[in-house]
Amino acid sequence: MSGRFVRSSKYRHVYGRSTRKEQCYDNIRISRNAWDTNLVKANPKYISVNWEASGGGAFAVIPINEKGRLPEQLPLFRGHTAVVLDTDWSPFNDSLIASGSDDGKAFIYKVPEDFTVYTEEGETPKDIGPVQKLVGHSRKVGHVLFNPAAENVLATSSGDYTIKLWDVEAGSSRLTLKHTDIVQSLSWSANGSLMVTTSRDKKLRIWDVRQEKPAHVVPGHTGAKASRVTWMGEHDRVATTGFSKMSDRQLGLWDIRDPKEPVGGFQMLDAISGVCMPFWDDGTQCLYLAGKGDGNIRYFEYEHDKFEFLSEYKSGDPQRGIAFLPKRGVNVHENEVMRAFKTVNDSYIEPISFLVPRRAEVFQDDIFPPTTGIKPAMSAAEWFDGKEGLPPKIDLASVYAGEEPAEIASDYKPTARAPSPKAPSPVKKAPEPESTPSQPVSALRGPPPSMNEQTSSIKDLASKFTDAKEDEDLEEDSSDFEEIDKPIDRSEKQHASAAPPQERSGPTTTSRGPGDVLSSVKDKPDDFDKASQVAASQDTKTQIDTQQAAASKSTLDPLPNPVPAPKSIIEPLPESKSTSTPMGNPKNTKSTLDDPMGNPKNTKSTLDEPIQSSLAEIKSLLETQTKTMSAQSQEISKLTAEVDRLRSKLGE
Repeated sequence: MSGRFVRSSKYRHVYGRSTRKEQCYDNIRISRNAWDTNLVKANPKYISVNWEASGGGAFAVIPINEKGRLPEQLPLFRGHTAVVLDTDWSPFNDSLIASGSDDGKAFIYKVPEDFTVYTEEGETPKDIGPVQKLVGHSRKVGHVLFNPAAENVLATSSGDYTIKLWDVEAGSSRLTLKHTDIVQSLSWSANGSLMVTTSRDKKLRIWDVRQEKPAHVVPGHTGAKASRVTWMGEHDRVATTGFSKMSDRQLGLWDIRDPKEPVGGFQMLDAISGVCMPFWDDGTQCLYLAGKGDGNIRYFEYEHDKFEFLSEYKSGDPQRGIAFLPKRGVNVHENEVMRAFKTVNDSYIEPISFLVPRRAEVFQDDIFPPTTGIKPAMSAAEWFDGKEGLPPKIDLASVYAGEEPAEIASDYKPTARAPSPKAPSPVKKAPEPESTPSQPVSALRGPPPSMNEQTSSIKDLASKFTDAKEDEDLEEDSSDFEEIDKPIDRSEKQHASAAPPQERSGPTTTSRGPGDVLSSVKDKPDDFDKASQVAASQDTKTQIDTQQAAASKSTLDPLPNPVPAPKSIIEPLPESKSTSTPMGNPKNTKSTLDDPMGNPKNTKSTLDEPIQSSLAEIKSLLETQTKTMSAQSQEISKLTAEVDRLRSKLGE
C-alpha cells in the first residue's frame, strides 16, 4: 500500500453499538407533527419525548434506567392547549425542563422526585403541570434552548420571526432578537454571550444577544430545505448543515470573525433528501451528523480547521428524531465517548453507544478530558447585566472511581491540558538513576531475540553461499568486465600454439627455433619474469571463470566432478628438471615458461580450497533436499493410495 498515508487519531476506530429491542424504550407514541424538530431530548437522568396525545399538547418523561416495554398509560406533562413542538433540559438542573408549543407559549416543568412511569394496579397515572408559564409570542414557539453558562436563561424562537430571551425565575422576557423569516435553528456559544441562527431566508446570523443586534449576516446554504447550525463548543467556529440548489446535502464550517464564506467551501455529503441534524462533542472534538429519514450517523473529527471523516454508523431503521446525552452521563468504564437516542418507527427509542475500542482497565484520561458540570458560571441577573464566563468543569476520573464529581478550573488553558504533556522536568531527572543501576542491568541482560531474528539465522545459513557468489560475480562484472575477454582469447591462442608440438615431432617447430626463444629470454631477463607472471595470471583467471560457471550450474543440475585445471598449473615441472633439460626441446621450453617461480601453484592452492569446500557444502545441501523430497513423494504416494482405497470403499 505504498503512497497511502493514514492520519493518526485516537478516535479513528470509534464505532456505534446498537441495542437489543429488549433494552430499548418500547411502546412509545411519538408525535407525528410535521414541525422540524428533534422530537427527543436527553440528560443523564431522563428522556423527554413529544407525545401524540389528544385534548391538548403533552410530552412524556422517561427515566433513563426504566427500559423495556412501557405501560399503556403513563403520566404525561400537560398544560399546553396545542401540540408540543420542542423541549429542552436545563444544563444545571436535571429535573427542570422547558417546552414550546403551537399555542405560542413556553412552559417550565419540574420532574418530581423518584419519578417513574409505572403505577400500582388500579391507580390512574397523575399528569404533571407547569411551574412557570412564559407568555409573549404571538405565534407558535418552535424551539426552546437553555443558556449553557447562565442559570435559568431560556431562548425561545417563534413563528412571529423573533427570538425572546427569558429570565425563567422572573417569568419575563428581557431581550428580543428580530429576524425577517422563521428561525429554523439556533445555538449558543460556550460562554452564553453569542448566538448563531439560521432562518428560512437562507441567512446565517451571528448575534451579540445583549446588544440585540446581529454582528454578522451572511448568505448560508442556497437550498430551499431547512438548514441546521451548532456552535462548536469553546471554538470560534460554527458548523452548519443544509442543501445546495441541486438538493445535495452539505456541511459548512464558519469562522465567526469573518463569516463571509465557509472555511474551505461547502463539503458535499450525499443527495438524500432528509435534513441533517448536527451535534458537537467538545471533549472529543467530533461532530456527529444524523439524517432524518435514514438510519446513518456520520461522525467527523475537527482538526487543522477542517472536518476529517472518521466513520459512519449504519442502520436499516430510519430515525425521525434523535438526541445526544451530555458528556457527564456517558459510561466511562466502557470507553463510551457519546450516546445517542434515536426514534425508530415512531414506536420505540433505541440507545446507540459510540465506543473507543480499548481493553485497558484504568481510566483513559486522553479520551475523557474535563467536561462541563452542573454548576453555572453566573446567575440570570448577572448574565443580563453583562457578565461573561465559562461554567466550572468536572474531572471524569472521579466519576470513574465512583466518587462525587470533582470540580476543576473553568479556564480554557487548564481544560486543554497544554502544560501537562510538556513535562521535561522528570525526564531531566532520569539521568541520575541511570548512572548506577541501569548500566549493569543492560550488561547482564539483553532484550530477547525477536521471531524475525530467529528465522533470519536459518535464512543466512542457507543463502550465504549464493549471496557470496552473486557478490563475486557483481564485483568481477563491475571491475574488469572489459578485460576478461582478451586474457581468455590469449590463453586459448597460447594453448592452441603449445598443444600441437606435444603431439607432433620436433621438426614441426622449425619455423621458429627454440634457440631464438631462449636467446631472447636470456637477453631480457626482466621480460622473462613479466611474461611468466602474465601467463600464470591468465591461466588462473581462466580456471576461476570455468569453476564459477560449474558452481552456478550445480544449483540446478547434479554436481559434476570438479573441472580439471590446466596442466601447466596443476603439474609444474621442478626447477632441477627444467634447468637440466636440453634447450632444443620445445616441451621443455613450455614447462620452463609455465613454472618460472612457482606462483601458479600458490595461486591454485589459495583459490581452489574455499571453492571446493563451498561446492561440497552446496552438494550436501542438495543431497539433503533430495532426500527430503523423496521422503515427501513417498508420503504423497501413500496418501494417494489411501485416498484411492477409501474411494473404492465408498463406491462399493
